[in-house]
Amino acid sequence: MTTTQQPRAQWLGRWGFVLAATGSAVGLGNIWKFPYITGEHGGGAFVLVYLACILAVGVPVMMTEIAFGRRGRGSPIDAVRRVVTESGRSPLWSLLGWMAMLAGFMILSFYVVVAGWSFSYLWKMVTGQLIGSGVDDMVAIFVANNENPFNLGFWSTLVTLLTMLIVGKGVQAGIERSVSWMMPGMVIMLLILIGYGIFSGGFGEAWRFLFSFNAGSLTSDGMLAALGHAFFTLSLASGAILTYGSYLPSRTSIARTTFSVAIADTLVALMAGLAIFPIIFANGMNPGEGPGLIFMSLPLAFQAMPLGTLFGILFFVMLSMAALTSSISMVEATVSWLVDNKGISRRTAAWGTGLVLWLVSTLAMLSFNLGADWALAGRHFFDWLDYLTSRWMMPLGGLGMALLAGFVLKSESFREELGLSAHWHALWLFMVRYVSPLGILVIFVDALGIARLEFGMHWPWLLGVLALVTLLGELVSPRLRRTLAG
Repeated sequence: MTTTQQPRAQWLGRWGFVLAATGSAVGLGNIWKFPYITGEHGGGAFVLVYLACILAVGVPVMMTEIAFGRRGRGSPIDAVRRVVTESGRSPLWSLLGWMAMLAGFMILSFYVVVAGWSFSYLWKMVTGQLIGSGVDDMVAIFVANNENPFNLGFWSTLVTLLTMLIVGKGVQAGIERSVSWMMPGMVIMLLILIGYGIFSGGFGEAWRFLFSFNAGSLTSDGMLAALGHAFFTLSLASGAILTYGSYLPSRTSIARTTFSVAIADTLVALMAGLAIFPIIFANGMNPGEGPGLIFMSLPLAFQAMPLGTLFGILFFVMLSMAALTSSISMVEATVSWLVDNKGISRRTAAWGTGLVLWLVSTLAMLSFNLGADWALAGRHFFDWLDYLTSRWMMPLGGLGMALLAGFVLKSESFREELGLSAHWHALWLFMVRYVSPLGILVIFVDALGIARLEFGMHWPWLLGVLALVTLLGELVSPRLRRTLAG
């Protein structure tokens, strides 16, 4: 039974949450990052490991965050505090909620700058600014786009304004209504691009690249990239999913909803690959071009296509909508907390948050131009926001949530909230206690450069380590639960 505190609003139905959560997960990470990291790490083998990591790490942690949100019925801070209080545990655990909310805001502060690239390139496509550009021209255009603070600032400001306009309208009238057409619209545009790819001459090669398994093409770096991307693509430990979960109706199955979001997110990522790689292969380009694949390589390819300008416009409209659905989710935790705790209207909370966001994102934007010479320990402000959130706050937050749910809180509470049978609950508990934390620790250790794990073909060793950790965990779990409970 959930706590008596109710959210300000709820999704109209299960699919409202699925579309919103999928919109949060399906951002630039799926359409921009997934294709190029797949290209960098060998294609099909990387995809297979990525899918396994989604199941082993992403799904259990997402179920946990949704359960926290629905049981606590509030922002990440309020929800975690209510759940730990209900179990008689230390309120200091609510620091996890603070860290998640702060991480989401910090990510959005540099994300709106990157999202601005999408809107900027959409405008360039519509106005024909890219027509006739060669390889060197595309690089020069991308650099010039970032070096002009007024240009870059305009587009990041536009993203901020659109985000706050939607969030300020509320959960149903703003967020749910907007994603109800943006997400299907994105899928339709992806299908159109895939349809073109089928007849482009590069579709067969793209299909083999994405779905042919070649173990020799995957390195330890590729496995770590798959693990890291599986964790971050689902918007975990950033306050977004937990806050969205607080609006989920009590009768809705968390397990089925989580799998729906994970499947939809993965399908969109694979569809993005099937939309992008045929164009790349048909034009003789390298799929491992890195971050420039979307903003430099694809515009070149569109020029060589029949009706290339039209398809280019469709692509960047889709990319812009993907960026917008993610930015909406990342600010919702902060707006929700202000509404619940400061007694102000949602519109006031949204525009107040937007003003602070604009100021911080402007500092991030200046890292590419006027502030290019201002660096601390070799990192600009933009880089520091990315570094602190992706390498510290999100892994620590995800690990903390897993430990809190697995070892500290009463398992009966989560079994009741998740609505799982005894066998499925035992599997979830095993995953959230051992498998997910181990995966997060691997990401954390690698990201900090403390050690480099060379997996190679040593999967038996990995399974042995997991078995040992499980055994030790079961032996010390009663003592660990008492220690963590404080």
